[in-house]
Amino acid sequence: MARMRAVDAAVLILEKEGATQAFGLPGAAINPFYSAMKKHGGIKHVLARHVEAASHMAEGYTRATAGNIGICVGTSGPAGTDMITGLYSASADSIPILCITGQAPVAKLQKEDFQAVDIASIAKPVSKWAVTVMEAAQVPGTFQKAFHLMREGRPGPVLVDLPIDVQLAEIEFDIDTYEPLRVTKPAATRAQAEKALAMLNEAERPLIVSGGGVINADGAELLVEFAELVGVPVVPTLMGWGSIPDDHPLAAGMVGLQTSHRYGNATLLASDFVLGIGNRWANRHTGSVAKYTEGRKIVHVDIEPTQLGRVLAPDYGIVSDARAALEVFVEVAREWAASGRLADRSAWAEECRQRKATLLRKTDFANVPIKPQRVYAEMNKAFGPETRYVSTIGLSQIQAAQMLHVYRPRHWINAGQAGPLGWTVPATLGVAVADPDSTVVALSGDYDFQFLIEELAVGAQFNIPYIHVVVNNSYLGLIRQAQRGLEMDYCVQLSFENINSPELQGYGVDHLKVAEGLGCKALRVTEPDEILPALEQAKKLMIEFRVPVVVEVILERVTNVSMGTELDAVTEFEPVA
Repeated sequence: MARMRAVDAAVLILEKEGATQAFGLPGAAINPFYSAMKKHGGIKHVLARHVEAASHMAEGYTRATAGNIGICVGTSGPAGTDMITGLYSASADSIPILCITGQAPVAKLQKEDFQAVDIASIAKPVSKWAVTVMEAAQVPGTFQKAFHLMREGRPGPVLVDLPIDVQLAEIEFDIDTYEPLRVTKPAATRAQAEKALAMLNEAERPLIVSGGGVINADGAELLVEFAELVGVPVVPTLMGWGSIPDDHPLAAGMVGLQTSHRYGNATLLASDFVLGIGNRWANRHTGSVAKYTEGRKIVHVDIEPTQLGRVLAPDYGIVSDARAALEVFVEVAREWAASGRLADRSAWAEECRQRKATLLRKTDFANVPIKPQRVYAEMNKAFGPETRYVSTIGLSQIQAAQMLHVYRPRHWINAGQAGPLGWTVPATLGVAVADPDSTVVALSGDYDFQFLIEELAVGAQFNIPYIHVVVNNSYLGLIRQAQRGLEMDYCVQLSFENINSPELQGYGVDHLKVAEGLGCKALRVTEPDEILPALEQAKKLMIEFRVPVVVEVILERVTNVSMGTELDAVTEFEPVA
């Protein structure tokens, strides 16, 4: 059997498990691991400017393609603590990423050595597993278990912490006979599927709610087939957006207090039955549980047993991977369709389509400064169904979800539960690395953009082209809108007179100069009719220079975006269509 350093075994296992891409920063305590990556050559590496950003890159990389697992690597101490936000974001949205940190020697642990921190204890609440490996011989088994845990059950992130002496110690290891552990997932039974379909069949106005679990399980095609078989409209959650194309006759729009459609909320409120698949009943989707469940039965399918009943008590619950459930749902639905057992849903589906055609929001504003609604209308013109959108949080993300269109799974990539500011730039780089041939478009408000703006240099250095639309109102817009109820506008203004850029007229940071200084291309738009030409020019610049291209749109300072406290109490601050 071969004798090798523990880090060589670790890197060979990464390759055998199918990992091909890492994001991170080297440092003294993790340099042995980097030497193993260099030696074996099977894992590409993108050098981030901040370790938090590297963790978000890994997450974007995982989210972009089924089966991907992004790797984030950093040294000891602050590198690990910088990863915590990335671990939280990945854990919250059930995204597997593997974080690897260096550590002080085993003998120096608990002795306040330089950059020695108990990162495993810090990371445990936001990961499926976090461990410091104390014995070199345990390295292969630890990495094998890490991949198994990331894939088994509800997916999620793992952190493996490697003391430097453990990395360097030699062990006996045979990579040729190494095999990944077999992953099993819970699957709905035939009897469970028949019961769920019987309940759906008895309803008069049923809906299917498609969550992020459908996309994580690569089950979107089955979802659409099932919906077509039973003729039931589908409401995707924000994390499930793209599991059914927006222009599909059974796509009923999104539901919620913020990232929702007027027609989606109206349809949910008119329904009498909801079948939720791979969703977690997030509060911004449901509003109050009492209002959401009033007058309707609920069936919930989720891979995690304790998710059933966590937010609301379903009338019937099924523990199953979303794809596995949809496979048996489709099987039963086909048989019932062939025997004429399925109810005719055509009148209900047509009623939902009528709402979708009429309950719209206005976007064709010609105001200067520009109203944000116009930006999303022009983006819909500029970018086709193959576009991958990436965003995180803020009025920009909320209104984008209300007005953009998504047609394919993994083409809306969004930090759902955690919503960390700064996520968009690095996550988009990860997406673009995973799918270099697609058009990737990021969307940020000015504050999200500024949080980790230095990562634009990563895109320039490694030739990772994408388009970043920055809607700039020089405000913390979502926080300002939330402060209205407290009758204040406090500590949320980003405006100032920039002595180097007086042409900004008080909008503060000159994003064009910063972007160009970081090696990227940048355009600024101040008139609504300039938006579409700028987006078209950005596509050409991205192809020509192979770097990120920033399109900054100067917005009106204050816009209140449609949102509310209940599904039937969403305030429309602007005229509707």
